[in-house]
Amino acid sequence: MSDLGVLRRVELRSVWPHEAHDFAPWLAEPASLAALSSVLGLELELSGQEVAVGPYAADIVCKDTLSNTLVLIENQLDKTDHSHLGQVLTYAAGLKAQTVIWIAARFTDEHRAALDWLNTITQDEWQFFGLEIELWRIGASLPAAKFNIICQPNAWSRTVRSEAAKAEASSPTQALQLRFWSGFRDRMVAKGQRAPKPSAQSWQSFRVGRTGFSLEAVVRRAEQQLMVRFCINCEDLPPKVVFRHLRRRQYVIQGVLGFALTWNELPGKKGSAVCVACANCPLEDESRWPEYHEWIATMVAKLDYVFRQLIKPLQPEDLLDAAQDE
Repeated sequence: MSDLGVLRRVELRSVWPHEAHDFAPWLAEPASLAALSSVLGLELELSGQEVAVGPYAADIVCKDTLSNTLVLIENQLDKTDHSHLGQVLTYAAGLKAQTVIWIAARFTDEHRAALDWLNTITQDEWQFFGLEIELWRIGASLPAAKFNIICQPNAWSRTVRSEAAKAEASSPTQALQLRFWSGFRDRMVAKGQRAPKPSAQSWQSFRVGRTGFSLEAVVRRAEQQLMVRFCINCEDLPPKVVFRHLRRRQYVIQGVLGFALTWNELPGKKGSAVCVACANCPLEDESRWPEYHEWIATMVAKLDYVFRQLIKPLQPEDLLDAAQDE
């Protein structure tokens, strides 16, 4: 049998000597935020560092592009203390952040209890996470960071209870839609994938890594149809020109996907959409829901893979070819 390496703990300050000058900038890097997003089931996009809150400054402020809400990240390289707890609450209130992530070398029982209490007494839209960070290496390898969740909101049960109450109070259709999207989220979580919070509506939205673009999964009950569409509603680029830029490459895109798309420029509307649909899918047939959930998950993953690569680096000069089509 081959020899195995020995996992060794690395002191945090041997890699990040200074909390503000070393640790916070590393945490704000895209790769670090991606790792943190994966652990928490969020999709974090950096908004700013040392963001002013009155006379104070918050370490890192992000946007969760899955929910389009503000996220505060407070970090420290030592065990949690009352000073940082006060900062967390002050910054969250000043920024009106709906998600708070407190990262430290070690959480005391008192501060863990404080976050658990906040998660208990606050409404569904606020959530508080406590994470401990560790560094490990094998032999002479580079150190690797590991985030451990110490406390987190019971957001899933709170959301389902709240949405279920609203749905049942409004209509049987909304209650049916809530059950459908709750089952979809269960499927995604079981496979270690992220999904939006279930809601009592006919659609669910997924972010694709750039503001103004999204994927939507839609249940069209009257048509007995499922649909996944890539939506173009950007502000920093002309949406119609972006649509034409992509449509010029439709055969390459469809070749990668392995199926055809419907290209809807939507004249008279600001945005445009690119869609794929599945017919003969009555929502009332709950025995087929696992099949529906699998189709939606597959289409969302495939369209995300293709369009995310195309739109994330897109710049105005890339659109010159499509601008001539106007």
